Amino acid sequence: MMDRHLKNILVVSFGFLLLFTAFGGLQSLQSSLNADEGLGVASLSIIYGALIISSMFVPPILIKKIGCKWTIVASMCCYITYSLGNFYPSWYTLIPTSVILGFGGAPLWAAKCTYLTVSGNRYAEKVGKAGKDIVNQYFGLFFLMFQSSGVWGNLISSLIFGQTPDAGYNTSFTNYTHCGANDCPYIEVANVNSSSSKQPTKSLIYTLLGIYTGSGVLAVLLISVFLDNINLNKTEDKEDIADEPVWLKILETLRHLKDKRQCLLIPLTMWSGFEQGFLSGDYTKSYVTCSLGIHFVGYVMICFAATNAVCSLLFGKLSQYTGRIFLFCFAAVTNFATIVALLLWEPHPNQLAMFFIYPALWGMADAIWQTQTNSLYGILFDDHKEAGFANYRLWESMGFVIAYGYSTFLCVSVKLYILIVVLFLGMVLYGCVEYGEHKKTSGKLVKQKSADSINKLTVM
Repeated sequence: MMDRHLKNILVVSFGFLLLFTAFGGLQSLQSSLNADEGLGVASLSIIYGALIISSMFVPPILIKKIGCKWTIVASMCCYITYSLGNFYPSWYTLIPTSVILGFGGAPLWAAKCTYLTVSGNRYAEKVGKAGKDIVNQYFGLFFLMFQSSGVWGNLISSLIFGQTPDAGYNTSFTNYTHCGANDCPYIEVANVNSSSSKQPTKSLIYTLLGIYTGSGVLAVLLISVFLDNINLNKTEDKEDIADEPVWLKILETLRHLKDKRQCLLIPLTMWSGFEQGFLSGDYTKSYVTCSLGIHFVGYVMICFAATNAVCSLLFGKLSQYTGRIFLFCFAAVTNFATIVALLLWEPHPNQLAMFFIYPALWGMADAIWQTQTNSLYGILFDDHKEAGFANYRLWESMGFVIAYGYSTFLCVSVKLYILIVVLFLGMVLYGCVEYGEHKKTSGKLVKQKSADSINKLTVM
């Protein structure tokens, strides 16, 4: 019989898989479907801006008021409104639904991380295993399913839009000198590959949006019916919690910044937003679309998502043997080598395999960043999980906002150098956190040995 904790993790994972199959597919299509006056890109910027504000105030109080399960359900409903807004995209429909989605994003992820961490620790206590090992495995299983949403979301849109009459692309574009790291906003290159593609018909767009909306509704129903609610205040005095002033709950996320470890982890957390923003926004445009055409973007992102999904499960299990420090260093080296290669590489259609190798390497590294950073927050801030994970979403979203903010102003080569700086700074400060935790653990061991020695002398 399946353990109740594992069943709940599978339910959460499948729910997120369904929800982000829809949102992930919509996110990658915004700049193409809603290109007029930059509406699509503006909606994405507003989503992450609202998510930052939401991260500071909403998650702790919402999770404590209605619990993890119903926070996840309510937040998923916010995502569905964005799918509905895309049926009639305008500044009056898409922008308000972007704000709603952004405010639902932070509590959704904070509740999910809290649920996985609490479930992992309780199961570990039940079977007598190390809590961090079970939590790592749960996050690995979750991200295996979650990251595969990128495969299904892109595959669905590719299959549906592939039915567009006369859907072809002009392959006469031969000037690739300004693709890749040399792509700059002020350089006008008549890339007919990206400009000559025919827009899908309204009926196909509505079919796609209908599938995405239905996927989101299924996610809500799955969580509502099959997910068990967990009592976060199992060992706490509920009267004290009820008497805690509301404004203290709201400011819990900001108060969490008093923890030095949280401040040191900010650059590494922002790195997650920077690196994901670069791949989805800059690599697809400046390398793939510029050289191969926009019709290859979906296949490249499927490669990234598939690699990410498999590696999420692999590294979730591997972490108990290697430790998180080794995995963080491995991811950093992989990203650094890939960034240097992208700076030197001059993309050309004849090098087709290379266009898939880089996102595969990026997906392998991102699997470590996602699973291990989430797990790290759960372990370091076990007493303040809601505020800790809210800070995680806040600073990751800040990375997204900054990456999208300078995307239209800087050359790709400059963006790659920025990635190197953020990665280096994040790893150095992360090392300081690990050093501090090592000293703390060593100090406890010394005190324990001293206490044991005193007890032995007393007995003698």
